[in-house]
Amino acid sequence: MRNFKQVAFGVLVCSIFSTVSAEAQTDTLKLNFQDAEKQFLQNNLSLIAQKYNVQSTQALISQAKLWDNPQLSTDQNIWDGSSKKFFTHNSQYGQVFLQLSQVFATAGKRGKQVQVAKDNAQVQEAEFNDLMRNLRYNLQLDFGQVATLVEQGKVYQTEISAAENLVNGIQKSYDAGNTSMKDLIRLKALQFSLQNDMVENNRQINQLQTELKTLLHIDETKFVLPLVQDKPSTTADLNLQNLIDQAKTNRPDYLSNQYQLNSATHNLAYQKALAVPDVTLGVSYDKNSSYAPNYYGLQIGIPLPLFNRNQGNIKSAKYDVMSQQATVQESELRLRNDVAEAVNQYKLNQQLFTTQQLQFNQQYDKLFNGMLNGFKQRQISLIEFIDFFESYKDTKLKILQQQYNLQKSIADLDFAVGVTVIKP
Repeated sequence: MRNFKQVAFGVLVCSIFSTVSAEAQTDTLKLNFQDAEKQFLQNNLSLIAQKYNVQSTQALISQAKLWDNPQLSTDQNIWDGSSKKFFTHNSQYGQVFLQLSQVFATAGKRGKQVQVAKDNAQVQEAEFNDLMRNLRYNLQLDFGQVATLVEQGKVYQTEISAAENLVNGIQKSYDAGNTSMKDLIRLKALQFSLQNDMVENNRQINQLQTELKTLLHIDETKFVLPLVQDKPSTTADLNLQNLIDQAKTNRPDYLSNQYQLNSATHNLAYQKALAVPDVTLGVSYDKNSSYAPNYYGLQIGIPLPLFNRNQGNIKSAKYDVMSQQATVQESELRLRNDVAEAVNQYKLNQQLFTTQQLQFNQQYDKLFNGMLNGFKQRQISLIEFIDFFESYKDTKLKILQQQYNLQKSIADLDFAVGVTVIKP
């Protein structure tokens, strides 16, 4: 059983050092968030694909402006029964008929159709901006989380190094018969627990690195090291109504619903216009089949709206407008609640993140070194030292988590308003 534990312990240590060694061999790319955001906007493949969708929809505006093509038709004889000849239209008694006609849209159909196409292009552009907003939010969260995990890794590494030195010292003391096995095993268990936490921390970093490199379109061999400010800027206008007004102007999901309402309204007008018949004008020429040779005629055509007056499409369009009006109202309600929640959450996290916390963090590091020396000099007991050791780790991780929570609340606030309210 003891041999099995030693093998498991050895495997875990090897995995840790292999992970650290792999990171050391990987090219490290240091980025602050502003540089990462710039690279994201230039290289993200999802944004590039969505840009083509926007351009595709904008091309339909030009298509909607085009007139219907004129129609040319002809009717010529291929067999003359009296002369027993084919294609006698060039002779004196042959038949030739030509007709040229053009459909003219009425009730402003073409203009209304163009407006619907413009509305659809606005919706597509808003969806592009919403995709960019969501991806930027993911980038901001991953960026802050990787930075936090890297700092957590430093905490684990500091404690692991201290634990290894203590285990080596206690092992020598145990071999000399001056220390009990219980104390040695207790320290080794502490070391094992820290190394296990370190492996889990590296696993999370590796997972987030994949997401970051995909968002930034970075080579898989690089390691992205985020550079995050210790204390983010806190100068911002947090007036709730002002932020809600900004969100209404800038949030693409809310604007998309507004554009879809405009599209539904304009589509209703277009469907009503389709109930008005279009006019077809044309000219015709007939060589021999009319009452007089070489007949020239003017044609006017208009369908009679006796049965189909586009009633079903008009009714459907009305319901679409009512549905989209309810969607816009619901979207505004969600927007207001999102902004209010983000502001409150930011204020709560800002209260926890103070200058005294940073000073306490530095003082706690000094205390850790003091407790470590005290234990080596037998001034404190093993139980007291291990309690402090675990308390130190938990407190340091909580401080780092509070810093990340503040970064996340900034990301949530920017996401809720749709613009950068506070720089990360």
